[in-house]
Amino acid sequence: MVSAFASASKLVLGQQKVDDKSNEITAIPKLLALLSLEGMIVSIDAMGTQKEIAHQIIDKKADYVLALKGNHSTLHDDIRLFLEAEVRKTKDSKITDSYEEIDKGHGRIEHRICYVSDQIQWLEQRKQWRDLKTVIMVESRVSMGEHTTTEQRYFISSLSANAKQIAEAIRSHWAVENSLHWILDVTLREDDSRVRKDNAPENMAMVRHIILNMLQNTKKKFKDMSIRRLQKKAGWGDSTLDMILMAAF
Repeated sequence: MVSAFASASKLVLGQQKVDDKSNEITAIPKLLALLSLEGMIVSIDAMGTQKEIAHQIIDKKADYVLALKGNHSTLHDDIRLFLEAEVRKTKDSKITDSYEEIDKGHGRIEHRICYVSDQIQWLEQRKQWRDLKTVIMVESRVSMGEHTTTEQRYFISSLSANAKQIAEAIRSHWAVENSLHWILDVTLREDDSRVRKDNAPENMAMVRHIILNMLQNTKKKFKDMSIRRLQKKAGWGDSTLDMILMAAF
């Protein structure tokens, strides 16, 4: 199942079943076709980094931030080598903008720097990607005690070279793991489901998404309460349950 998730409101906007003997690449365009995206930023994992998908997003008057991995190895390597070289330069660098942020918590410190360049005239593949304007590297250094790990991730985007805006879009995408998948798996126990027959898995996924949307919308009134605690509160009293069931989106 492929889901569209609004990171700001933490609501599931839609879902699309992946056809048998197929993959997410065929499901993503069908899901995008259902959505009104004008003025939005659409971020997708590397699986969805496809020229046709980028074209579709632009056609719907939105912008894209697409992750790069091995499925586009030449493009990934070209951008990686270019940005690594430009970041090391002390002058005449083609890095247009950068943004830095530090997070602390749970015994770890994460230091992230987003480097953006709109100097992509050298990139031979740029014309194949509709409205491609920027290439991006996010370097993340995570320290826990004396142990430090460093990772670089690469992206392409139709956005202008505003490093803060792009960094926030990328971080919002990473947050989907905690805001959607983790809650579905752990709190709503999706991984424990044994529903397998016919359309039942798709229907149950839709029910979970509806429930999650109701809980997330009601949670705004209980800012310090987790989804799990809100579920328990609904089970203890009809007033909270009524509030959840009457939630308006």
